[in-house]
Amino acid sequence: MKKIRMYADGGSRGNPGPAAGAAVLFALSENGEQGERVADAAKYIGIDTNNQAEYTGIIVGLQKALDLGYDEVDVRLDSELAVKQLNGIYRVKNPEIAKRFLEVHNLRTKFHKVTFSHVFREQNTAADALVNKTLDDQK
Repeated sequence: MKKIRMYADGGSRGNPGPAAGAAVLFALSENGEQGERVADAAKYIGIDTNNQAEYTGIIVGLQKALDLGYDEVDVRLDSELAVKQLNGIYRVKNPEIAKRFLEVHNLRTKFHKVTFSHVFREQNTAADALVNKTLDDQK
């Protein structure tokens, strides 16, 4: 099995405002230790909310992992809401978020295993930096 660790993030300047999602993928050793950065994925989504941007980061990252042939993805997010929604602890009530939630679900079925874990913002700096770069590049 080819395994990867993905850090995903999203941001909106204004909420709603200019928004983007991004993911950074790192190699994982056989014993689960994080290795080198192997890929990035980012997408500017126009004027949208922070939650929409968070889900966009997950979607572009999972798509990148799929394109690269990974079977298992360990997803790390600093959005506790998204983690709890994706792990079935919270329901998705917003219809627009539900569309992106379904996109994540459909991508998830293409992998052997996908896990979602919450990390503190300090542990998600690479994905956050890529979100900000993507937003800055739109100016």
